[in-house]
Amino acid sequence: MKVTVARSAGFCFGVKRAVNTCYEQAQEGRKPIYTFGPIIHNEQVVDDLKEKGVFPIKDEAELAKIREGTVIIRSHGVSEKIYKQIHAQGLTLVDATCPFVKKIHRIVKERTDDGWDVVIVGRAVHPEVEGICGWASSPVAVVETAGEARELVEERKKQSLESRKLCIVSQTTFQPDKFRNLVEILKELRYSSVDVLNTICNATEERQSEARDLAAASDAMLVIGGRNSSNTQKLYEICKRECPSTFFIQKLVDLDIRQLPPCGCLGITAGASTPNNLIEEVSKRCQN
Repeated sequence: MKVTVARSAGFCFGVKRAVNTCYEQAQEGRKPIYTFGPIIHNEQVVDDLKEKGVFPIKDEAELAKIREGTVIIRSHGVSEKIYKQIHAQGLTLVDATCPFVKKIHRIVKERTDDGWDVVIVGRAVHPEVEGICGWASSPVAVVETAGEARELVEERKKQSLESRKLCIVSQTTFQPDKFRNLVEILKELRYSSVDVLNTICNATEERQSEARDLAAASDAMLVIGGRNSSNTQKLYEICKRECPSTFFIQKLVDLDIRQLPPCGCLGITAGASTPNNLIEEVSKRCQN
């Protein structure tokens, strides 16, 4: 069997930066150390960090109980409210938010402060999108599907929008083609001005495009990543459309060699929160 691993598989820039920040803080011995939410959607990395003294905080309620230590903001980012809470409690804040996500925070804050309406294309319950919403000074809308976009259009057509402005941004890991389709629907709204900002990370576009091409040329496809990882789920959807024999695994123990073809071409890709050593282990197992 020919095994091909996508060049873009594994940690992206933002995730690698956030994970390295956690290990650096642990090495410096500044305890106790916490991350607001798991630093990335990968259980192995989170468990390894726990062994080194870095523990995830689930929510604001848990954060409120902490009286000392360091809190690391994960790559997904958080709302402005969380920053203020950390400072108010006298805790040390280390910001590992992905720079691409921080850019969206600034856009949403500036536009809503200037009176613009904002629509975020993405998954409302994803921590990145929740964080983005938390930087708006007025309510923002979130749409993920064509149905949700049409519902928003029908709802706002009843309003007087001729004197208002609209800004559309995207979750960094959203599928580019879906983003363009939703934008076309949202453009039916008759605002005086519509500013479309494609804030999808370049690495995301490259990863999804490469996965699509690799899946189309493969007899079977493996997608490695956490079940809660939005970008990994999108990779799986893309690969499944091109290659019906696409399988999703989180760890090496999830790999069932019997599912794979005895010969031909096997493609492997992985989400942005998947460690390189796991990708290598899966690749070697398939080759052997």
